Amino acid sequence: MHDFILAKEIIDELKKIVQEKKLEQIRSVNVEIGTIALVHDGFEEHTEDISLENLQFGLQSIAKNTEFSEVKFNIKKVAGENWKITNVEV
Repeated sequence: MHDFILAKEIIDELKKIVQEKKLEQIRSVNVEIGTIALVHDGFEEHTEDISLENLQFGLQSIAKNTEFSEVKFNIKKVAGENWKITNVEV
């Protein structure tokens, strides 16, 4: 579930970038994902790490039937605890 929430956040951020830079026909997007663990209730032992496979599925599902339906999402695991879009190719 958290993978899908993160996928929506990435798509929302991509929409902002596309609007700000007035980009059209995005071909690919590079995303770096750190060790993101979302805590449900404040207990560290109840964390859930993000699955890159599930994240990819979430991105494709959310992008389906949008202007991003043909976008290739390249996801790279990196050090750190955050995520960011590092490149948008038109």
